[in-house]
Amino acid sequence: MSRGKLIVISAPSGGGKTTIAREILARHKDMKFSVSATTRKRRENEVDGRDYFFLTRDDFEKKITRGELAEYETIYGDYYGSLKSVVEDALTEGKALLFDIDVNGALTIKRKYSNDAVLIFIQPPNLEVLRERLLKRNTEDETTVARRLERASMELEKGKRFDHKIVNDDLARAVREVDDIVKKSIESC
Repeated sequence: MSRGKLIVISAPSGGGKTTIAREILARHKDMKFSVSATTRKRRENEVDGRDYFFLTRDDFEKKITRGELAEYETIYGDYYGSLKSVVEDALTEGKALLFDIDVNGALTIKRKYSNDAVLIFIQPPNLEVLRERLLKRNTEDETTVARRLERASMELEKGKRFDHKIVNDDLARAVREVDDIVKKSIESC
């Protein structure tokens, strides 16, 4: 059996990574999704185990201590991370595993699983478009939007280190481009 492939999609908040990731999963029924663990509060429409594994800070820190995370990051005071067991299982079973994670987590995955990981950065057309998208979501106040835009500069810089960069100025085209990358990547597993 061939080894699996880790497909990592990352972008600044509002860049479209989750929308694109969902479309890729719909097109590739045999692909698994790496549900991240987090300590942040669950939003009204989120389901534990589907959107995230919602953990207490203590439980998350125990996973760090026991080495149970393939990657983790603190963002805006909350932990986010990917379970190592899910990653190892996908690789061993020869499955493609899709991640929707931040840039630092993506670079950690690449560092730990170099030949098994493909990093795709979804870039917004510009920061003003990103700001408009964040405001349209209606999930954050102006202060949170400003904080996310500040972080976006760092994310755009780190995105230059990814294997692929897709500008999301047309969602249908961006999905097609990501899908082409995914197809080529999973053909090898």
